[in-house]
Amino acid sequence: MTKPRYPGYDVLAKRNTPSWDEATRKVVDKRLATPDRPRFLTRDEWSVAAAFCERILPQREDAAPVPLAALLDAKLLADHGDGFRDADMPYMREAWRRGLAAIEAEAKTRHGGRSFASLSDEDQDRLIGAMADGGLGGEHWGDLDPQKFFKRRVLVDVPGLFYSHPSAWNEIGFGGPASPRGYVRLDGDHRDAWEAAEATPGHEKKAERDNRHVV
Repeated sequence: MTKPRYPGYDVLAKRNTPSWDEATRKVVDKRLATPDRPRFLTRDEWSVAAAFCERILPQREDAAPVPLAALLDAKLLADHGDGFRDADMPYMREAWRRGLAAIEAEAKTRHGGRSFASLSDEDQDRLIGAMADGGLGGEHWGDLDPQKFFKRRVLVDVPGLFYSHPSAWNEIGFGGPASPRGYVRLDGDHRDAWEAAEATPGHEKKAERDNRHVV
């Protein structure tokens, strides 16, 4: 397992500091309170979505996980789309419902009736790889193009949801919305005192000490 790039850093330490204003706190608090249960998806869809998202973005075992299934469910429940729809793709909600159903059907067809969530990581990855490479299609998908679903929905929604969460911000040293404090030192390889320090080989302990005081 790779070492964290920003050891000791916790973006939530900024919550009650000049780094975040009240609007930012409300947005982050709401995101952290996303219910870890299906509200738009069915329980079966949730099971597929959770396993699927985990293979799209496997997470560190030593960090608080980003609840991708919950965030996806919340996005679909709120029905906040992209503001447009490709003419050859269903709308977001329908695309995800049909895509998850097709993924589950593919898994059961290829693996003796076993659900996608029960497959090994390797078998899940092979199925996802076939989807990404244009190797799936047929009755399970109808007129939904599997490769387009992967490129236009999965690769848009899942990474976007992952990097909307404070646990992901810790991983990349992001301080959250720059309001009201903002950032001043914008030149390369310079950072403000309230930005996380990236660890360099041999200096991990120093970065960790510095990051425990970043607010």
